[in-house]
Order: sequence, then C-alpha cells, then structure tokens
Amino acid sequence: MLTPDIAVDLVNDSLRVVVTLVVLLVLPSLIVGVVVSLIQAATQINEQTLSFLPRLLITLGTIALAGHWMTGLLMDFCVDMFHRAATLVG
Repeated sequence: MLTPDIAVDLVNDSLRVVVTLVVLLVLPSLIVGVVVSLIQAATQINEQTLSFLPRLLITLGTIALAGHWMTGLLMDFCVDMFHRAATLVG
C-alpha cells in the first residue's frame, strides 16, 4: 500500500538523483562559462564560438570521466525503485 510517507520517500530519492546528476553536468560548464565571459569582457572579444566551444568540451569531458559513475547511480536507483514497487504490490 502506498502511503504518503512512502510517496515522499520516493520523490525525495528521485530528486536527490536528479539534482546530483544535473549538478555534476552543469556546474563545470557554468564555471568555465563564467571564466570565458570574464576573459571576453576583459579583452572585449565577443565571439559566440569562444564561449560555446569550451563549455561543450568541458561537458563532454565530464561525461567521459564521470559517465560510468553516473550510469551506475542511475542503474542502482532504477533497481531500487523496482524493488520498492515489488514490495508495494505484495
């Protein structure tokens, strides 16, 4: 039986996984974007490719370095959700 406490736990675990994965992907790109923007403001070079390409490369590098861990986290979460669903049904 799905009680409000179990539902809150499911939502809490789901949000924790989503926030962890998003922060891992977005934070390095955000930091590089701010650094590149500061350099562009200091040198007054306003080239769109100069701000896009480093962020893209950092995001791809983050996926390459942490992709295995991220996939494992997502797989563990999915397996846990299926186990919880099985116990809720009976």
